[in-house]
Amino acid sequence: MANRIKTVLEMIKFEHSVFALPFALTGALLAARATRHGWPSLGQLLWIVVAMVAARSAAMTMNRIADLRYDGENPRTKQRALPSGTLTLEFAWFFTVAAVAVFFVAAWQLNPLALKLAPVAIAILFFYSFTKRFTNWSHLFLGLALGISPAAAWIAITGGLDPRMLILCAAVTLWVAGFDVLYACQDIEYDRRAGLFSMPKKFGIARALLIARVMHFGVVTLLVWLAFSFGLPWPAWAGIAVVAALLGYEHSLVKADDLSKLDAAFFAVNGYISMLFLLFWGAAVAVWRV
Repeated sequence: MANRIKTVLEMIKFEHSVFALPFALTGALLAARATRHGWPSLGQLLWIVVAMVAARSAAMTMNRIADLRYDGENPRTKQRALPSGTLTLEFAWFFTVAAVAVFFVAAWQLNPLALKLAPVAIAILFFYSFTKRFTNWSHLFLGLALGISPAAAWIAITGGLDPRMLILCAAVTLWVAGFDVLYACQDIEYDRRAGLFSMPKKFGIARALLIARVMHFGVVTLLVWLAFSFGLPWPAWAGIAVVAALLGYEHSLVKADDLSKLDAAFFAVNGYISMLFLLFWGAAVAVWRV
């Protein structure tokens, strides 16, 4: 049983939940403080976390189902659970349905608007899995899948949406798209053979890295805009500086002729970015005079 659970967690890359969840929690904190001058309840935070983990688990499993043939052909991914036979396709479908059900229960527990929009969120998450078959901009669709999380958290807290939260959604979208472009560089040869689409395949690795840098410059610009629009105190600006520094470090690790440090750039640095962003912006919200 323990080995099966470990395999499932590996299939859905459970540890990557750290990427989007801190931004969703930041959205929840901003929503509660800006609209009620208070804090989210423990119940709200619990159901937001449940919804985020369930939605991401469903999306990752759907991605593995949709890409089963490609994962089996790609030397980098052929040892994953489904192509290797460690988990069956039937189990993957069952797990997806169960995760979607948990997501809908969490949305129902939050508020009516969250429940009404739950099918839209699932549709966006699932649609990404098929975009690499027809567009080089699939990285932006992945970014959008995670980028909607702050808006979803705001809705979960307030039952409505402040347009300013779309700034954070755009920042998360560009952040994820940028590091996905970096990650896609290692599959450029397979994408060419399989007829899949990606920015590295379309533009070459050097130009793809430049596109990723431009995206991440946009992230910092959007965060500045967001902090200014809410009038957030100094910890938010310190957090932006930290994010900018880590993004710069991430790009220093990856070069067109040397992708050996790509895993460090993708996993470690981006995990630090999301967690430190929550830490600094959470501190800003705590001392924010609204």
